[in-house]
Formats: sequence, C-alpha cells, structure tokens
Amino acid sequence: MIRPFIIAAMTTDGFIAKDANHPAFWTSKEDKVRFVELTKRAGVVVMGSQTYKTLPRPLAERINIVYSRDKKFEGAEMTNDEPRALLSKLESRGFSEVAICGGSQIYNMFMKAKVVDKLYLTVEPLLFGKGVTLFKDDIVADLTLLSESKTEKGTVFLEYKVNYHGAQNL
Repeated sequence: MIRPFIIAAMTTDGFIAKDANHPAFWTSKEDKVRFVELTKRAGVVVMGSQTYKTLPRPLAERINIVYSRDKKFEGAEMTNDEPRALLSKLESRGFSEVAICGGSQIYNMFMKAKVVDKLYLTVEPLLFGKGVTLFKDDIVADLTLLSESKTEKGTVFLEYKVNYHGAQNL
C-alpha cells in the first residue's frame, strides 16, 4: 500500500508562505536537509504549479509531478488526476511513498481525499503576520504525534500519523 505524506514548513503563526509566489528560502538549513532526505527517500514529489514555479529547477533525483491544467513544465510530469487515481498509478510504478510538497490547494485536495498517511511539519521560529495557510478549507483529521525534535535555534520538527476515522466528532 502506497503511503503519501505531506511535508511542509510553517511559521509559528501558521503560514507556509507570504503569498503564492513566495519561495521557501526562508526555512532553516536543517529544514532543507530534512526535506531533501524525506523526499529523496520517497523518490517522487507532487506539487501544484505555483509551488513548482518557486523552484529554481526540478528537484534532482526525484520524479517531479505537477498539477497543471494547461501548462507544461520542463523536467516535470503533469497531472490532473484525482489523488486516489494518481496514487494508484504511482504504486503501479513501484513507489511505496509519495511526498506531497504543496501548496495549500494540493495539501487540501489530498487531505480531503483522506489518503494522507503522515504529516511532516517544520515549525520555524518566525512570524509573517499574514500569508498562505497550510490548509485553505476545513480539514478534519485526528493526528497522533510520532516524533518531535528541535534545533538550538528553535526550529521544531514534528511527525504525525493522520487518522481519519473518529475525526468526524471533532
């Protein structure tokens, strides 16, 4: 069974970016190391076109899959598949994990489809005051904390198991 996970960095006040065009260069060195480690382990990354546009180039040593209705992006495969259909295709290609890398609409889509297995969150000791939130819509899920750690500078790494059954009472 394929295990998709969301990987995201956010500020302490809950924002993943200042706006849709804001690249993730603001995150700590340790977050970048964690991102590379987890996404290379998965071997495939899924993201929206806005997120892909913030990258200087395709993510190396990983298949880059971009949700896009009309535009083609060099170095990436395009899709418009529903999350379950995409995951089925990726599983048939031999993948056991998939990294969902954003943005907010893509995180929403996969959470609403109830297919996300884990959530890897980095909380950076920064405030944006306003910006793009992790989820745009009401997302209901119960999370079980699997691990936590922090750096000397206060960056916190969290790993959660996503549980959908029982969450409807929240």
